[in-house]
Amino acid sequence: MFRTLLISALLILCSYSLHSHAQPKGCPPTRRCPIISPPPPPSPLIRPIRPRRPLYPPTLHLMPRRPNNNPGPLSNRARILFITQELKRNITYDPQNYTGTWVGNNYCLFKGFYCDTVPDLNITGLARITFNGARFGGNFLYFYRFIMNLPDIAIFHANSNNFTGPINPNIKNLRYLYELDLSNNRFLGGFPSNVLGATNLTFVDLRFNTYNGRIPARVFNIDTDVLFINNNGFNQKIPVTLGNTPALYLTLANNKFIGELPSTIGQTWNTLLEVLFLNNKLNGCLPYEIGYLKKSTVFDVGGNLLTGPIPQSFGCLAKMELLSLANNQFYGTIPESLCKLPNAYNFSLSYNFFTQVGPWCRRLIRARRLDVRRNCITGLPQQKSPAECSRFFARPRSCSRESTFSIVPCRLGTTSLEEDQDEEMVLPTIDEMAPPSPRTYGVVHKPPRH
Repeated sequence: MFRTLLISALLILCSYSLHSHAQPKGCPPTRRCPIISPPPPPSPLIRPIRPRRPLYPPTLHLMPRRPNNNPGPLSNRARILFITQELKRNITYDPQNYTGTWVGNNYCLFKGFYCDTVPDLNITGLARITFNGARFGGNFLYFYRFIMNLPDIAIFHANSNNFTGPINPNIKNLRYLYELDLSNNRFLGGFPSNVLGATNLTFVDLRFNTYNGRIPARVFNIDTDVLFINNNGFNQKIPVTLGNTPALYLTLANNKFIGELPSTIGQTWNTLLEVLFLNNKLNGCLPYEIGYLKKSTVFDVGGNLLTGPIPQSFGCLAKMELLSLANNQFYGTIPESLCKLPNAYNFSLSYNFFTQVGPWCRRLIRARRLDVRRNCITGLPQQKSPAECSRFFARPRSCSRESTFSIVPCRLGTTSLEEDQDEEMVLPTIDEMAPPSPRTYGVVHKPPRH
């Protein structure tokens, strides 16, 4: 009985399978209609991003107001006056005469000091320190003691000075601190992990110091809008936790990072606007997950050891304005979908080993919005010599995830056959377009320091 039921069930299943795979109307009788797979959905690891307040440019909206000469009671007056005079004694070079104003009992009148009402005390307190460009000099400019005696501080900017020493672990107790700029000073050693304890930080700038070694994986877990760690000496693989960062602006440029770019970068699809990886020692092939960065306007991996073809997913970078893959070892055909991106302003693919470009890319080249100098593209000027190209392609080339390079995680815009083949179509030149205003490129240029 059981055997009879089993045979009957198999016959029904086979009949259903044959019926469900019957040839659709209109297909040739000898061939099955091709099955077109839809684009893959975003990775399930991509988590929703909570709404975030916008990034306010420093010194614009959040400058605490300066009270009058008689502000009344001042929060922690004696403590702040004491630590300020200690710092003053250690400053032996002050070209802008900050310390000459650090006299009297009203610290709100000191140059570089800004006061506002302390929310939970309802009295005036020191809300902001701005020493940017002060160029203080001295042998004992230790940051360790100074900031810990500013209990109400919200913004601490000390760009381009000579501060040094460790970061006090009690920085986590500064309940209002949300902007910290220690760039272009003389901090050295390993990554200052104590900074990560200040959980309210939305702006972290540690660039142009002498930090080296490894960065902790949890650096990308802090809930910050801005993370600048460029121009140090970090020399490890970029942690896979890169995908956890909610940062809008991220710079890891001019370090010594190695290895492949983590595929988890795709998890930043809903927040990341600008990211710089230029001038490191990254190698391997680019992950197709970069194509998920639907909000990014700047992406730069120039000056590394990266290789492989450009993933087709790059055609999904609809808001991309500035793209640089220059000075690497990329090869293959430049995707036409990349050259059709609506906001392409300056795409640099120079100094690689690309071999082919299509009609849309040629239009972008003529508009001087796509730089393909020093490649291996036949028929274009300023290319590498045939001998140099032959030497490169004489060695086998492959990528570990090459099968993913055809994945397109979006619906690409369509163009007509006439547009694709129109040799006379002219695109606006770079001079005819309004230039973008990136924020991150400015932070890779070192300001002066005594």
